[in-house]
Amino acid sequence: MEEVSEETPEEVRSVRKPAQKHNVVSLQSVQQSSKMVLMEPRMYAEAQEIADHLKSHRAVVVNLQRISKDQAKRIVDFLSGTVYAIGGDIQRVGTDIFLCTPDNIEVSGNITDLIQED
Repeated sequence: MEEVSEETPEEVRSVRKPAQKHNVVSLQSVQQSSKMVLMEPRMYAEAQEIADHLKSHRAVVVNLQRISKDQAKRIVDFLSGTVYAIGGDIQRVGTDIFLCTPDNIEVSGNITDLIQED
């Protein structure tokens, strides 16, 4: 007479090979789309919103042509501190127009030669 043994589910699991782990990275997580925001603040209080965009890794073009010179200077000072804190950059790209970029965006080229200083 042949002896038949039944395997319990625990024994079957211990015999199976452990699942191999694959290093798979979703391309969506690697290739996040970058966004650029255009802002035209009318008061100093809007500088916080610009800083929030920068902290969210979005580049911001800031047009300060429709705000008083002293308010514009305060905004530029605030944004200069913001981009310094996040490792970004701020560049003048036109008369009272600035490009603020976070650390994940690289800007190449220079157009300051075309700008006439006031």
